[in-house]
Amino acid sequence: MSGTVLQDGKIYLGTSVKPEYLDLKLANRHGLVTGATGTGKTVSLQILAEGFSKNGVPVFAADIKGDLSGIAKAGTPKDFITKRVEKIGLDGYQNKAYPTVFWDVFGEQGHPIRATVADMGPLLLSRLMELNEVQEGVLNIVFRIAADEVAAGHSEYLLLDLKDLRSALANVGKRAKEVSTMYGNISPASVGAIQRRLLVLEEQGADQFFGEPALDIDDLMRVSMDGSGIVNLLAADKLMQSPRLYSTFLLWLLTNLWQRLPEVGDQPKPKLVFFFDEAHLLFDEAPKALLQRIEQVARLIRSKGVGVYFITQNPLDVPDTVSSQLGNRIQHQLRAFTPKERRAVKAAAETFRPNPDIETERAILDLGIGEALVSTLENKGEPSVVQRTLIRPPEGQIGPLTAQERATQMQRSPVSGKYETAVDRESAHELLAKRAEALAKKEAELQAEAASGGGWGQELGKTIFGRGPRGGKSLGEQAVSYAGKSIMRRMISQIVRSAMKGFR
Repeated sequence: MSGTVLQDGKIYLGTSVKPEYLDLKLANRHGLVTGATGTGKTVSLQILAEGFSKNGVPVFAADIKGDLSGIAKAGTPKDFITKRVEKIGLDGYQNKAYPTVFWDVFGEQGHPIRATVADMGPLLLSRLMELNEVQEGVLNIVFRIAADEVAAGHSEYLLLDLKDLRSALANVGKRAKEVSTMYGNISPASVGAIQRRLLVLEEQGADQFFGEPALDIDDLMRVSMDGSGIVNLLAADKLMQSPRLYSTFLLWLLTNLWQRLPEVGDQPKPKLVFFFDEAHLLFDEAPKALLQRIEQVARLIRSKGVGVYFITQNPLDVPDTVSSQLGNRIQHQLRAFTPKERRAVKAAAETFRPNPDIETERAILDLGIGEALVSTLENKGEPSVVQRTLIRPPEGQIGPLTAQERATQMQRSPVSGKYETAVDRESAHELLAKRAEALAKKEAELQAEAASGGGWGQELGKTIFGRGPRGGKSLGEQAVSYAGKSIMRRMISQIVRSAMKGFR
């Protein structure tokens, strides 16, 4: 049976005993693409991205190896593509480029992406820095104090970049005894450990990610002049060298979408589709609180009109609490040379709705390149019977763009020039530096006054007791001078404490 690329409200995936489609109105119920290296996952991801874009749905995808960048350029006719088109009976196939915007946390292969420290929050930062429970508690105190300062009217006490966080940590460390009664114990060792972790982050290049201008979520949800959804590709080859930064960044982005987008319920098509490649990095060694956050986001973000598709090699990489919410599935070949791999094959087979004509577990091992088991949601949301499917070829180029082609695309981008220049406005670092300078100046003035206080003490002593023997200080001069200095020391201490409270 033949399939067609253009089908109202559906994305054509390939052909089994019938054309296989992904229903757009059920595409926000999330999905999973799995398979061993070299079995065709990237092509499946590309045809999904093309299908969503063609239907006016913006896409965000992490491009691990750069291969997805070819979507921005029309493909060229090749024998193996022509044969696949003929074999599956594909009508309306033509080579086509799709509108694409390139992003890069490091600003090298795409527009820079930045987030503020405050937006990232203590939970994700703790995950990023691999903090223990005590250190995470200290980080929470730092964020709470910053929030209280802003609420009290000190709007410049903002945690925007890593130097703001460093300054806030140092300030809390100095005031540990003072703030402990209100916020909890603060260990100098924990503050030092967090500072060391921040240094590691800076060495990994994370300081380029934290700051302003922060990413505007609306820039990921653009539609081109012809109504096609824009494909946003994150250059992740360098980012993958810091797996924690990669997974935390994508989770932050998902969380941001969940928090900022309004509730829309079920729609004819998603507002945005998010592809999370190398998804196992999100769940590796994740603490319970973080897993709960991931599960919560996956469960609730669909009502915001966002579909999330996880791409990974092994279906067991995704926890059951999250996997149970992934209704649309494309399973490429798995290899089973070890007991663990055989368990993965069995688990993958059991997630599909059985087909009496297919031995699913055996089929997973026998699939060829560009072939997959497909099951998507249909009708009222029930999964379709699993089918062995020949995946259709993409219309864009298979393989990466050249550096020059990527640069040309960036110059034509609708956000060109918006994020390239970093902004460093007054925030916590500058505010705390000013406070420290003002306190140091005030203390110096008071100490100077205390030093000059010895003169009146000596005169008072002379008047009452007269001069001491041989022109030296009398007993009265010594007593009054000592008393004056003691009083002044207490006054200075009290004034400094009052000044610090006033600044806070």
